[in-house]
Amino acid sequence: MTLTALPGPVPDEVQAHRGASAIAPENTIAAFRAAAEAGAKWVELDVALSADGRLVVIHDDSVDRTSSGKGSLGALTQAEIGALDAGAWFGDRFAGERIPTLVETIAALGEFGLSANVEIKQHAHHKSLDQLVRAVQADIAGRAAGTRIMISSFDAEALKAMHALEPELEMAMLWGMVPEDWEQRLAAIPATTIHMHYKTLSIGLLERTRERGIKVRAWTCNDPVQLVSFWDAGLTGVITDNPAIFLA
Repeated sequence: MTLTALPGPVPDEVQAHRGASAIAPENTIAAFRAAAEAGAKWVELDVALSADGRLVVIHDDSVDRTSSGKGSLGALTQAEIGALDAGAWFGDRFAGERIPTLVETIAALGEFGLSANVEIKQHAHHKSLDQLVRAVQADIAGRAAGTRIMISSFDAEALKAMHALEPELEMAMLWGMVPEDWEQRLAAIPATTIHMHYKTLSIGLLERTRERGIKVRAWTCNDPVQLVSFWDAGLTGVITDNPAIFLA
């Protein structure tokens, strides 16, 4: 059986993890552009606040791993973060890529025809959860008409706070291993979606979630063969570093 003959998700259910991060530096405009060029309709991205309260698109709470700089986000302004090189570490041709703000990213996604799964988390330097969710609400407000937004988090309280502000948005609870009381936890948010590690998927869980109208997407899978047995059981979508392999 060829890869193109394998069962898989519908194209709208393939999300590029931190953009097409297998082929471009994660959480940069280059990675989001690459996702669009691969045919993806959705990107997953991470946001955090700078020292001056601006939302930047970055996974970690420091710039050390994915830029030319050093230091905690809580000690750097957005201007200082934006001046760093966030591409050279990945490859010479990406030298000069920056760590974008969420506002810049939302505008670029509109140009690329992309929608966004915005992952939020509370970092130690954030002043409050309220500051974080209100900043997200403000920055996504200017999105293009065709740019859809969903919110995901490992933090149920963050999802609850975001849902209170934006009840129409899809809320996705992130879990490595889904807890036994998942129904009650989702209802308390409320959320209708689970994003779970692909290695913890099970046919039984997917059958139960499908019966209850709960969506399940698998993260971060980069091998379509790993998910073959789960699509018919009710798996909704995939979050992957290389969207092209699920869109071939």
